[in-house]
This record gives sequence, C-alpha cells and structure tokens, in this order.
Amino acid sequence: MRNRMIFPAALVLFASFGGVSAANADVATAQQSTLVDIRAANHTTYDRLVFEFRGPLPQERDVRFVSQIIEDGSGAPVPMIGDAVLQVRFFPAVGHDDAGNGTFGPLRRTFALPNLMQVNSAGDFEAVLRFGVSLAQAKPFRVSTLTNPSRLVIDIDTPAQTVPVQVFFIDNANQQRPRAVSRPVIPPATSRGALQRMFAGPTQQEAAGGLVFVDSGAGNFATVWITDQVARVQLTDDCDSRGSTTTIANEIMPTLKQFSTVDWVKILDPNGNTEEPEGRSDSIPFCLEP
Repeated sequence: MRNRMIFPAALVLFASFGGVSAANADVATAQQSTLVDIRAANHTTYDRLVFEFRGPLPQERDVRFVSQIIEDGSGAPVPMIGDAVLQVRFFPAVGHDDAGNGTFGPLRRTFALPNLMQVNSAGDFEAVLRFGVSLAQAKPFRVSTLTNPSRLVIDIDTPAQTVPVQVFFIDNANQQRPRAVSRPVIPPATSRGALQRMFAGPTQQEAAGGLVFVDSGAGNFATVWITDQVARVQLTDDCDSRGSTTTIANEIMPTLKQFSTVDWVKILDPNGNTEEPEGRSDSIPFCLEP
C-alpha cells in the first residue's frame, strides 16, 4: 500500500519533533524503527531515494530543503556537495543494533544520478535519525510510503537536461593512476558540475573496484573560472599532500582538461595562492608538493 504527498521545491513534508518526555519514552522505544537500507535509482524524469526500515515506519518523517546540515552532537556543519540540500529526519528510529553496530551501511554514499548526488548521515541520537541529501539542482519532490517492508520514498525531479562528462579518481587497483568514470552534469556549467561530482567521490560500486577520492584535505572548492584556456580552481578547508606524490591535483587536472576551453589548470589553496599564478601553465599550491 502506498501513501503519497506531492510538494513543490518551496514546500516540505513536515512533522513536529518535540522532545520525548519520560512519560512517553517507553512508548517511543516500543514503536522504534530500525533503518536497514538506503538506495536510489533514476526513473527517467525523477531520481528515487528509498529508506527501508525493519519494523514499522517511523511515526514522524520530515523532508525539507535546508541551507546546511548540522551534525547532531558536535554541532559542526556536515560537508555537502551540490547546489541544493534536503534534510531527511525520522523519529523514533535508529540506525544501529543493541551492540552499537550500524544497520544501514555506509554513513556517506554517492550516486551517479541526474540530480541526486550524495546522502550523508547527520545523526543517530536519542531515537532521531537525520540525513543530508545533496542535489545538483533544487527541484520539486514527492514523498510517499510503502509497506512490506516499511519504506519512505522520495521522488526528486531531474534537471531538464544533463550531459555526460568524465570525472577522475585514483585507482588503487592500478598503481594509483587516475581513472575516468562517467557522470551527468547540467549544462552550460559543465566544468563546475564535473568538479562537484568529483568532490562527491566514487559510488559504492566504483569504490569496491578500487577507486578512491584523494582529497588532500580539501573538503570542497570555492570557485572555478576559465579565461584564455586557463582554468583556476580554489580549494576550501585545507590543503596537504601528506608527503604523497598522488594528490587531488591528479584528479582535478584531467577532469578539467577534458573540456575544449581548458588547456592548463591552476589549483589555488584556500588562501588563493599557487606556485605559478600567471601565464599559460599548470600550477599547484605549495601545500600539494610532496
């Protein structure tokens, strides 16, 4: 049986999340649901994201657009890649067993779908589960529920058009050489879209095949701009080669040089510095030297 609610991008599926008092804590625990899987797939005009539970669906479900995701406990922002972010929240629900082991798989997972890019765990605390969902573009979404097994389904509209590009990751199974995978991005900002997909990292299947994203401490990029066949990319958060000759530069350069408008790439550290800031040449910041 399916229950469906339809919401444009400006609206949300909302349920109140007040605190659980001592009087109803036992009731909440008795009705608690356990998350056992998160999966996603494309259905031509929308990406479908599914949260599957053991037991009943959580009584309260909240899906909304937010400006950022804050991690429960630490209060720190959860790194999110993309131009739009959905917060998904469940109560009462857990994502671990009695021994504290996770029940739903990786806390962070990437999808190579037209709009859905990444799902990151933001908290599993006091019967509240929260996730951030990274999107390439803010689009209307629809929320529905399914039973046998219990599932929350979020159907997110896809962009009107995407084009395939190559994104490079480091192949640990092949002497740490860069290897390309395909990703859909929204034109005309294809270089920016390619970098977003690169920072989102490999999918679970790609990671199982040996691909890793070497971030060199950089959590994201602040901007990318292209002039006179030279692309400039400024990193954020940090920049550290950790003594390795394999760095994020080995992924950024081929990812950007696939475009006909780019012959050279200059990578800037979070302060905007690079070794050769001027001229037609490749350049990395000092922090990426081994």
